[in-house]
Amino acid sequence: MSDFSELVSRQKAFVKGGVTRSVSWRKEQLKRLLAEMDKQEDRILEALKQDLNKAPFEAFAAEVGTVRAELKHCIKHLSHWAGKRRVGTPLAHFPSRSYILCEPYGSVLLLSPWNYPFQLCMAPLIAALCAGNSVIAKPSSHAPATASAIGDLLEACFPEEYAVCVQGPTSKANELLDEDFDYIFFTGSPGVGRMVMEKASKHLTPVTLELGGKSPCIVTPDADISLAARRIAWGKTINAGQTCVAPDYLIVHRSVYKQLVDSLVDSFTALWGETPHQNPDYTRIIDKRHYEQLVELKNQAEPFYGGQENPDTLQIAPALIDAKWDDPIMADEIFGPLLPVIVYEGLDHILPKIQARPKPLALYLFTTSRRTEKKVLHSVSFGGGCVNDTVVHLANPGLPFGGVGQSGMGSYHGKAGFDTFTHYKSILKKHAHIDVPLRYPPYKRGLGLLKRFF
Repeated sequence: MSDFSELVSRQKAFVKGGVTRSVSWRKEQLKRLLAEMDKQEDRILEALKQDLNKAPFEAFAAEVGTVRAELKHCIKHLSHWAGKRRVGTPLAHFPSRSYILCEPYGSVLLLSPWNYPFQLCMAPLIAALCAGNSVIAKPSSHAPATASAIGDLLEACFPEEYAVCVQGPTSKANELLDEDFDYIFFTGSPGVGRMVMEKASKHLTPVTLELGGKSPCIVTPDADISLAARRIAWGKTINAGQTCVAPDYLIVHRSVYKQLVDSLVDSFTALWGETPHQNPDYTRIIDKRHYEQLVELKNQAEPFYGGQENPDTLQIAPALIDAKWDDPIMADEIFGPLLPVIVYEGLDHILPKIQARPKPLALYLFTTSRRTEKKVLHSVSFGGGCVNDTVVHLANPGLPFGGVGQSGMGSYHGKAGFDTFTHYKSILKKHAHIDVPLRYPPYKRGLGLLKRFF
């Protein structure tokens, strides 16, 4: 028996005890969490600065503010989401009525990554609590300051049999995966996702996998080029490109290639100055190993713009790289501020290229043509995305966020998060005062009447 077996048992017992079934009780817990978050906001922002050098503005916009919005959205809509849902009943089952009840799975394990260490831990945690579950959260050990802040936040709000943060090395995550949870939610790389799914299969535990992939960004000749450049530059360099939905590679029509590249250079400079690798507000690469991998990849690719390095602070300036589909930099998700640029002549040439690759987590399209928009969005399978912007789709709690194929399975945010952590129990209630004899043997000549019912 591992150190976590007793904790998981207590969490399951807590949910079975029934207190989390109360919608009003759940709302009280979410409001308590919101109030405590506001109280500890400076501590959380400082932790994000310590782990990733995130500027307070970026940390609030992409992490704390997003989580606050998610909390408030869930509090506002929880009563409606959790209500009993009546559905129609076929005449063949007369006299009866049918409805659906929402119930929590039980004890949930959340495994979250280091790139947005607060948001990507707290958003699914909020969804799980919203649905009435208990939660054990294991943040990444690569962002220890934020993990500590999350631990203190949850400890100030909840007993550990309801919600608790487990800190420490990756080995603790492996130990947790050996336990019999009722649901597992993982955010990270496809490689680790496969291992999580394999572990979950031992207990037939349902999983949600939020993975990644190479997300394309297409710029057509009719796009607003200066606007596209500014939004692409922003989407690629927030968190220094360490974003699962960052534009991973750029596909630009030959007729606007030079204009877009010039505008991108201007945009990078406007955002981060002439020396981004020395800008105190520019996010650093998470650790030396990942920094060295990006430097090696960049040097192999030979950027035509940017890419200056600061080994003391682990910062790498944004870099633009002329690329072809089969170049090494096009093999895997980059997860850094390197942006390969591929030139295209026509959509009919590039769409099959995108379709032939693993399904990406995101796709971005810059165009003013409704026809082009429809063609691209209906031709390529991807998790989600934007038209004429990047990244911001995940900040809308009304939009489910998740991948497809190798970029993940399942989704969350807002109602989608409630659905993910909820079992929908189907009930048909038959009235006892009438019992139609048609369904019972001996059947005699009942087949004709039965067909009329159906």
